[in-house]
Amino acid sequence: MANLVIASNSKGMSKLDGSIKNKVYDFFEKLAADDTQPSLHIEPLHVAIDPRVRTGRVDLHYRAVLFRVDDKSSGPTYIYMGTWSHDDAIKLAERATLRVNPINGTLEGLIGESAPAEPMPVAPVEQPVSKPALSYLAGVGYTLADLTDGLGISPALAAKSMEAPDESALLEVAATGLEWEGSALLELATGVAIETIRENHGFAKEPVDTSLDEDQQIIAALERPASKMQFAFIEDNEELRRVIEGGDFAAWRTFLHPEQRKYVESDFSGAFRLSGGAGTGKTVVAIHRARRLARDKPDARIILTTYNATLAQGLKTDLEALDPGVLIADRPGDPGVHVGGIDALGRDVLYRSGDAATEACRRVFGPVAEFGSKRTASDAVWRDVAQSVDSGLDAKLASPAFLESEYVAVVLANRITTLEQYAKIARPGRGVRLSRPQRIAVWKLVEAFRRQSQMDETISFPEVLALAAEALRVRAERDGSYLADHVIVDEAQDLHATHWALLRALVAEGPNDLFIAEDSHQRIYGSPVVLSRFGIKIVGRSRRLTLNYRTTAQNLHFAVSVLSGAEYRDLEQGEESTSDYRSARNGPVPELIPCSDLGAELETVAAKVKSWLVEDGVEPESIAVLTRSQDERDRFVRGLGERGVSARAVDKNASIPGQPLVMTMHRAKGMEFSRVVLVGADEKHVPLPASVRNVPEEERAEALLRERSLLYVASSRARDALVVTWSGKKSQLLGP
Repeated sequence: MANLVIASNSKGMSKLDGSIKNKVYDFFEKLAADDTQPSLHIEPLHVAIDPRVRTGRVDLHYRAVLFRVDDKSSGPTYIYMGTWSHDDAIKLAERATLRVNPINGTLEGLIGESAPAEPMPVAPVEQPVSKPALSYLAGVGYTLADLTDGLGISPALAAKSMEAPDESALLEVAATGLEWEGSALLELATGVAIETIRENHGFAKEPVDTSLDEDQQIIAALERPASKMQFAFIEDNEELRRVIEGGDFAAWRTFLHPEQRKYVESDFSGAFRLSGGAGTGKTVVAIHRARRLARDKPDARIILTTYNATLAQGLKTDLEALDPGVLIADRPGDPGVHVGGIDALGRDVLYRSGDAATEACRRVFGPVAEFGSKRTASDAVWRDVAQSVDSGLDAKLASPAFLESEYVAVVLANRITTLEQYAKIARPGRGVRLSRPQRIAVWKLVEAFRRQSQMDETISFPEVLALAAEALRVRAERDGSYLADHVIVDEAQDLHATHWALLRALVAEGPNDLFIAEDSHQRIYGSPVVLSRFGIKIVGRSRRLTLNYRTTAQNLHFAVSVLSGAEYRDLEQGEESTSDYRSARNGPVPELIPCSDLGAELETVAAKVKSWLVEDGVEPESIAVLTRSQDERDRFVRGLGERGVSARAVDKNASIPGQPLVMTMHRAKGMEFSRVVLVGADEKHVPLPASVRNVPEEERAEALLRERSLLYVASSRARDALVVTWSGKKSQLLGP
């Protein structure tokens, strides 16, 4: 039985029609079962550069190009490079080579134009750098020898890289190299040290084990992290069919950057935090990690969660696409991976907690309190009690937003049941300082809120979470048991205090207990929190991803510029920086288009969307128009329709193919599109006046940070083209 490895640069596959792809699948199924079948016509080429190269018959007109590698312990391994028409396949195979890089131990498969006419020299001779005064990398401090001898980049690609006059030109050169070469060049562009690049890619200190023969060295090299950027073992027929039908061999489902793979496969002694900018693959790592933990221990109870149901459904869909065989747990606490939004998770935990809920209620609300069964948003209740209770609290502090955040971050987080407790409790991280009379006034409103909820038999979402967390603590105190073995949380920057209380209570402290993916630059809800206050101890187990896979370098530059001048703190209160964020792709410069009025802006957006719709390969649903508010969303749906563009408004519902999409910037969180228009980027809408109007002065800076983050999130949704429009005066958040 043969082993099958597929290369991510199988460029021939995506151009094949469906009938040929099915024949490729049949070819591989036969190959894996018995590679000696005569019908496969696995044949060497007499004039090939590499004696391992083979071609195999897919049908009368198409042949697959492969390398055969033999190892006594594992049997034959076929490394598939692609399928082409018969004559093209023969020509490509004749020049194809497979080798272990002598500098870093990475396996390299070269085919077509990337394959050298002669075998590559082991010790390349340094060539003079062209136009050193204009060289971008030379200006950063690198030499040609750093690229060839330090990293193992091919001499030809290294020479072109050293000639690149700027970062954009370097990106173009990087795109022509092998996957690991392009990644290394991107790190060089930001001044990363050679040794750090080697470490990030898992390069071997001793590249080649000379005790092994050449084929054994190749099999060993397949396990290198950088090799897995290009090559992946296919373990079963279902995975093979998914890869072939998908056509995108570089997709996240199969190939990971070595740094991403490290965080998927590593074991940690406790809670681990992975941060990174938009599009750096934090969610991809979270999904792969859930699958890895489930595979390592099939009976493990794993919870994969995020801050809302829409994003949770996306996680579940992607996890099942990655591995249809993964066991999905219907309920938290069952073996397998339970995927759900964190509010729904809290509800499920609470209503299955039995008599532990009664004790939890006493601890959270006091000895005589009860909680209702109807969940409700709390804004209206806070507004009613603030208007009906003579508390004496200043009007800005008596707002639903401040009262809710104080209730969640201080009262519920600390399980406060009396005024005496509230009067003494420290309030770290709360922007507004409260005097004792102010605390008394706030407590009057808290008591009124709780009385009203009891009369209405309602319970707010944060109260559900607080009770669920306390019920889990009661359970642990009684029998030492926990609901989960591993918890993975995505988009963690948007979680509040009772979310963190629940997450901590779900799993015992220990190896691989909590894996937290977050980006404080994308915090668009709530206030910042500090993990240590909830018993989540990171203590050095924190890393950051910096390579953006989603958007172009030009779009990334614009998105990061939105954050310029603002100070962000992560979940450990460390300073969050964007200084080394980088993108692997080039593209057009974002268009910033001022308009005289709303009518002119609608005309501009309609014309832009129409121009995209007639471009080849652009699907209508890959175009998104993003607005700051729902009113603006509805206005643009109507206005575009009147101008001949039929667009669909997206709210909580999933998008439907066939039409451009219009949605709020908040709704676009976690999504990506080929082309994006940010509309209404003027001072009347960004920042939205209502978001800062009634905010206490001490919290205004934090409110503006959230608005800046929202614009960053929106602008980083674009993979390719980004257009920003406004009428009237441009928003100050766009910068000069």
